[in-house]
Amino acid sequence: MSACAGSEPFALQVIGNSMMPEFPDGCIVIIEPDGVIKDGSYVVADTDEEVLLRRARTDGNKWWLEALEPGHPDIPSPGPTSMRGLVIQRAGRRRKDRKYYL
Repeated sequence: MSACAGSEPFALQVIGNSMMPEFPDGCIVIIEPDGVIKDGSYVVADTDEEVLLRRARTDGNKWWLEALEPGHPDIPSPGPTSMRGLVIQRAGRRRKDRKYYL
């Protein structure tokens, strides 16, 4: 991901089931690095160990990253500065699988 220009949208493939059913394993998501991140946004974020697709949550003072699939822990986050971008589209093989998040 480091080869992309800072403000250029990019695509990633989802690996795993932590964001099921909204983002099934193998689907492609389009990320907008300059998107405005707010509570409930789907984001790609840096953690100490890896880059994750999660839902960003805040209570006004603290931020955390939330998986949709039960059994995955919430991850504390310093906030939008640690997030690489906002998910703006889920692509799919079929037209019915496509979804926009703006």
